[in-house]
Order: sequence, then C-alpha cells, then structure tokens
Amino acid sequence: MTEMKKTLITAGVAVLLGVVALVSAPRRSLPDAFFDVGEPFFPEFVDPESAATLEVVEFDEATASATPFKVTNRNGLWTIPSHHDYPADGAERLANAAADVISVIKDDFRSDNIADHEALGVVDPTDETVSTLQGRGTRVTFKAPGEEVLADLIIGNSVPGRGGLRFVRVPGQKRVYAARFNADISTAFEDWIETNLLDVERDQIERITLNEYFIDERTLSVVRQGEFILSKKEDEWTGNVVPSGQEVDTTQANLLVGAIITMKIAGVRPKPPGLSGNLRQAFEEGQISQADVQALTSRGFYPTADGGLLSNEGEVLVRTTEGVVYTLRFGEIVYGRGEAIVVGDETSDEEETGTGENRYVFITAEFDELMFPEPSSDDTGAHASWEGRITEGRDKAEQLAARFAGWYYVIDAGSYGRIHKPSEDFLKEIEELSQSQ
Repeated sequence: MTEMKKTLITAGVAVLLGVVALVSAPRRSLPDAFFDVGEPFFPEFVDPESAATLEVVEFDEATASATPFKVTNRNGLWTIPSHHDYPADGAERLANAAADVISVIKDDFRSDNIADHEALGVVDPTDETVSTLQGRGTRVTFKAPGEEVLADLIIGNSVPGRGGLRFVRVPGQKRVYAARFNADISTAFEDWIETNLLDVERDQIERITLNEYFIDERTLSVVRQGEFILSKKEDEWTGNVVPSGQEVDTTQANLLVGAIITMKIAGVRPKPPGLSGNLRQAFEEGQISQADVQALTSRGFYPTADGGLLSNEGEVLVRTTEGVVYTLRFGEIVYGRGEAIVVGDETSDEEETGTGENRYVFITAEFDELMFPEPSSDDTGAHASWEGRITEGRDKAEQLAARFAGWYYVIDAGSYGRIHKPSEDFLKEIEELSQSQ
C-alpha cells in the first residue's frame, strides 16, 4: 500500500469518527417553552390591505365594563358600527395599524401560567367568566371582508426595563410573550372621522351671518337680538350694522373663520328617519311624528309652523364662494363624560355628570343660486362657465346635505365658545380715532 493511500484512508477514518462523535455527543437544546421565539404571531397575515375591520375592546375598571370600538368597510363604505355606523375616514389609518401588527414578533417568552395573566395585564377584557376587574388588557382584532380573523391579540402591561415592549397574548392561549408593539391603535372617535366636517377652506368663506336670538323655554317665545352680517372683500371684513366710531375687527373675524373650519366634533347622535330629510317637506307630508318633535325639542330645536327650525341659542350662517350656505343651529348643552358625549349612554344629558358645555348642533347645507346671475346666452363661453359653477355648487351642496341629514352633532365646548359669539366681539374702535385721542 502506498503512503498516499495510507494517508487517505487515515483521513477518511478520522472524518468518519468525527461525524460519529458529533452525532452521538449530548446536545445543548433550548427549553421547549422557547421553541417559537422570534416568529411572527400571524405568519399568514402579510397584506395590510386585506384588513377590512378593526375591533378594539378596552376595559374600564371604574365602570367594570368592556368598551368596544369598531371600524369596518361595508360595500366600499367605511363606517364606525360602535358609534351608530357613523361614516369613517379610515382606510389609510387601518392599513397602517395592520402593517404594524403584521410586523409584531415573539421577542421573548414570559409565561404559560394562567395565574400570571392578571399581573402581566393580559386578561381578556371580554371574558365574563373571570371575576377579577384588574389586569385586563386591550384586545385588538383585525378581520378580512368575510369576517375571517387575520390577527387577534391581547395587549397587556409594558415590560419593566425594556422600553417599547409589551406583554401580549393570543386569546384562548395561555402563553404570554414580550413583544415590541408600537401600533397606533386609536379608539378616539375624532381620529377616525373627517375632521373638516364642512369641507370648506379658509379662503372660500366670504360671508358669515350671526342670527342672534334665543328661545325662552318658559314661554316658548323667540327673543330676537338682531342679525349681524360679516362680509369679506379681498382681505378685509365689513359689517352690515356698525355703530358710529367703530369698525369690524378683521382679526376677530378671521379667528371666527378659523374656528368654523376647525370645528371639533365631540360626538354624534342619529336622527329619527322622519328628521333625516327635508324638514319642510316632511312636515307637509305628515312624516314627522310627535316622538320626532319631542326628540328635536329635547335637544334644543323647535319646529315652526311653516316647516322651519329654530334653536335654543340662535344660529350662524356661513356662505362660500361656491354658493354653498351652511346653517349651524345651536341647541342644548350635552352633559356627561366619555362615551356619554361621543355616542350617548344612560348618563347623557344629566347635569350632575359633567361640567363642560358641549352643544348639540343641527347642520344643514343648501345652494344659493342667486349668487350667480345668469349671463346672456349670446356669450357662449360665459354661459358655459356659469352652468359649470351652478352644477358644481349644487352638487356639492347636495352631497353635504346628505352628509348632515342623518345626524345631530355634538361640538365640544371650546369650539362652541369660539363660534357662538355676540356681534360686539367683532367690533372695535376705529384706529384713527383712537390715535387722535
């Protein structure tokens, strides 16, 4: 046997022995509890656009009740079922939240002992078989259009000493993990709705009418205080009734415009079917019941004999360059806190449960065609332009009227205070006179 052959045989035996030793040597394995650490919670949920519903349930220890929030897409329309099916502006926010949940992985195993759930804050907030009120987490569920569950997690306490990590658990499972959970899962009503309720820009508002009156609820009589009209030409505001030596305070008028376009909706209430259309027509056709009238008056709105509507605290009319006229009628104070303001509950409108003067507002929109006199048909270009403006303005007013038709709105106390101001707040002494004195 040649030396080369002996060398190769010896090397082969050495390799074989090494393999045998490797296979037969005792292994150092991780405990079974850590077998899935590092894996995603929902590996089949990969497309955030596939999420059509978000359900969030939080537990309120003060009331010992679970508070649900839900936003969903039904036949292309986003709504908030937990808030009277109010229209939502939720596609982008839902997709972003879903993408964040898709990225959540099991960073660390913490416990598979049910007895630890309370301390870690991962008790299911919807579990009525558990007697404890403490340690209940927030349950977050994403579903596909067919109600198939894409992801379902209970979010618990923050992990001490590990910023950004939370204890999390899949409902129905005992195992609790630490996971980096940074998803923006908002349950605030205002975060899911169109914040520019009137769909108007600052430079489009050209006229504001303060129709100042109030209802004497003891005699049900109307106490009229006057009508003050603010009109804008270029960047200056003027008034229809300005006392001698005074002028319109343009700064205050501009602040009023800002308050109108940023009006904060604190809650909504659905109107009865009879009140969701043209009130005058509904009254004429006998479609409004006594119960409907009581619903109106309880919120501070009073039908008139001619089919009109008056309100407790007067109204503000806003006209835009598009010819849309909004009427904001201010009704009763809305008392209460939390969900009592947002959607109404058994504590709504109880004076002792709240101090803020949130207000019911009845909003309508219509088109003022008289703003656009018809030009001569001989001027084809001008007439075509006029027709276009009329069509656009009318269409927008109809869309807005449909948006407002089914709802009483509740605006927060701050917005009410900035919009519902007396006419004298928009007047000041003429500056030239002040300087000469």
